[in-house]
Amino acid sequence: MYQRFNTQAGIPISYILIGICVVMFVLQNISNPYLFSPLALWAVQTDSFYPWQLVTYGFLHGSMTHLFFNMLALYMFGSQLEMSWGKQRFALYYITCLVGAGLTQLVVNLGDPAGGVTIGASGAVFGLLLAYGLRYPNNTIMLLIPPIPIKAKYFVWIYGALELYLGVSGRAPGIAHFAHLGGLLFGFILLWQWGWRPRK
Repeated sequence: MYQRFNTQAGIPISYILIGICVVMFVLQNISNPYLFSPLALWAVQTDSFYPWQLVTYGFLHGSMTHLFFNMLALYMFGSQLEMSWGKQRFALYYITCLVGAGLTQLVVNLGDPAGGVTIGASGAVFGLLLAYGLRYPNNTIMLLIPPIPIKAKYFVWIYGALELYLGVSGRAPGIAHFAHLGGLLFGFILLWQWGWRPRK
């Protein structure tokens, strides 16, 4: 997918976000990983929680696969939304989904006496998937696994339903499914506030 940006407007926010995530991942792997512990999102009932973690956790990733798929989605969907919305609206939407996902995960973690720690941009990425599916519902997305084409509107519904099922059933532990749903929810609320309504 080739994206054409106005070079006079500076580097796209989506590209800057990808660059920061990649740099942070490299630093995580060449230095002491415990140095980045204060940037991860810790449960509020622990002594390790700080408010800034609601943003910084989204720039850390646990594996190359985790990083790759999040950055691929950020490039594919985020860059196209940024071209349509402009930098400011895109940045506001992304941060809203990221923080919303983090807040959702904090609420879920209240039920765990030991707390929990969350990293990754997945919650914000799910918000981007929602916005893309609502704005370009009939665009075709080619999945990687399995390699089949699917319309964006169906992709968003299927993915959201799958995350809800996995989160409630607990069949895929170690993944912040409710954070993903939180990104979807807060993204939907902001889009509604901006005037989006279902087509009749």
